[in-house]
Amino acid sequence: MFLTLTRNWILNYINKKKADPAPLAVFRIGFGIMMAISIIRFWLYGWIELLYLNPKFHFKYYGFEWVEVYGSLTYLIFSLCLVSSILVTLGYRYKLSILTFFLTFTYIELMDKTTYLNHYYFISSLSFLMCFLPAGKYFSLDSYFSKKTYNSIPKWSIDSLKLFICLIYFFAGIAKLNSDWLFEAQPISIWFKSKYDLPVIGDNLMQFPWFHYLVSWCGMLYDIFIPFLLLYSRTRILAFIFVIIFHVLTKIFFPPIGMFPFIMIVSALIFFSPKFHYKVISNLRRLLFIKSPELKGLSLKSSNYTLVVVVLFLTIQTLLPLRHLLYPGELFWNEQGYRFSWRVMLMEKRGYSAFKIVDSVSKKFFYVDNQDFLSPFQEKQMSFQPDFILEYAHFLGDHFKNQGHKNLKVYVDSFVALNGRPSQRFVDPSVDLYQIEESFKHKNWIIPFKHEIKGF
Repeated sequence: MFLTLTRNWILNYINKKKADPAPLAVFRIGFGIMMAISIIRFWLYGWIELLYLNPKFHFKYYGFEWVEVYGSLTYLIFSLCLVSSILVTLGYRYKLSILTFFLTFTYIELMDKTTYLNHYYFISSLSFLMCFLPAGKYFSLDSYFSKKTYNSIPKWSIDSLKLFICLIYFFAGIAKLNSDWLFEAQPISIWFKSKYDLPVIGDNLMQFPWFHYLVSWCGMLYDIFIPFLLLYSRTRILAFIFVIIFHVLTKIFFPPIGMFPFIMIVSALIFFSPKFHYKVISNLRRLLFIKSPELKGLSLKSSNYTLVVVVLFLTIQTLLPLRHLLYPGELFWNEQGYRFSWRVMLMEKRGYSAFKIVDSVSKKFFYVDNQDFLSPFQEKQMSFQPDFILEYAHFLGDHFKNQGHKNLKVYVDSFVALNGRPSQRFVDPSVDLYQIEESFKHKNWIIPFKHEIKGF
């Protein structure tokens, strides 16, 4: 009986539940504008050259080693990404535009692992989801030129966006349920030591431990509860005020975070009622002197193929942040399962890694000057991340092998400090990293963490 009722409810929800298209149209416009600004900002700041063209070596994601940086053609990729974001905003050839944006942005993200940020991964994931949503069916150039518009779309298309955003917040929140964040106010205490020069709050708040704890606890409570407050109509306005306050403060405290706070503010609008979004569109029409076309409103039917892809995507996004449970040891230390899990700004790691090239026959050796191959930013990221260290060891081995060195072994003296603790040896110095291949297996050459961080 229960299974029958559940099956009927699911079929009814998929095939019959409809929603207004306005929220998805507004989301498309907001997303496109934010992306265009982000890309222009990235270009104007000279980061294309600094992060992609200048480095002699690029760290690659496992399985994506084939993604290359093609010199000046990188500007072409960024150009395509920018143009596609503008076309997404306008809703012109939407399916092709959002697919182009997803492919170009993701390619940019994959060119160098050093630049990994949660909000880059968020944009790639979100744009992939949007490839399967009818965001170009209303208030778009597509509807204008085709003389077709839609007054209803499948409800799941909007709910999938809401669920994805809720998952991000929720996982970010439960990740903060750890002893360092809640009971040591770490790494907030470390980061705030450099914020004493902030106007007003720098001298009056940033230096006090109680304020560090307040920010830590408020951040945890915000991430966990904001999805529920946004979903409930009576608390939605208050929740949106919280969203604005939280992300504006995040931008003030951490300027390098870029456009991410504004992207999350815009994304939160999807939770508002269709009435609100119709008002936004009406105001846009007046602002841009666009007359409302007299088009017959159609009802968009649900696509089983599209729905399967969306369900699979959301399932992966639910399970992927949990994969760290498959590995032993401290997650913050070995970082196995850390990326792509919505663990946002949870740790401060500093490291030192000196690589030793040894001739196994003659026993002669020499140390590598990392500055000969890596930018300062790359060296910093490499010094405390296991997969970076392993990849760099292989690069060094191949480099010196090609120069004529034989019987090569690559060792590393590596020390890492986590969340203000004294540094400890990170990698087993007796392990020849050149003989270890990257995989999803546990990295047993990482020396276990001497301390304990309790939590999820």
